[in-house]
Amino acid sequence: MKLTTKGKFAVTALLDIAIYSESNSRPITLYNISERQNISLSYLEQLFVKLRKNQVVKSYKGPGGGYMLNRSLEEINISEIIRAVDEDMDARTCRGNKNCKDNRKCLTHDLWAGLTSELYSYLDKITLKDLIQKADPKEPTKIMFCPN
Repeated sequence: MKLTTKGKFAVTALLDIAIYSESNSRPITLYNISERQNISLSYLEQLFVKLRKNQVVKSYKGPGGGYMLNRSLEEINISEIIRAVDEDMDARTCRGNKNCKDNRKCLTHDLWAGLTSELYSYLDKITLKDLIQKADPKEPTKIMFCPN
């Protein structure tokens, strides 16, 4: 179980939208997010197809178009973002199929299932608003993606 760049970049991009759309009430382009956060534009496009499909963001076409959050900051939690981009944070080797070995549930199956449940439960409690409130207003981009 490892959170990959898919989940990290999705959270980072949505924080970017939250910060920059809040200050000017306009949609944010993926190009601008890409430049500010040093994330590949084509990778962002793939992520935002999923985020839009899962109604985390809404898109605006044409001049001045881009993306905005579909709901308020306090209504979007981190686990929703992770799930929306199909990030797999399941600690079980069998991914919940109970066929860990020889089509049977292994002895540690419930241990890893519990860890997975706790992880999602923790992320369910953290919203974009919670993360934004921890930001340094003088350096908003400093709260963004950390490579490790």
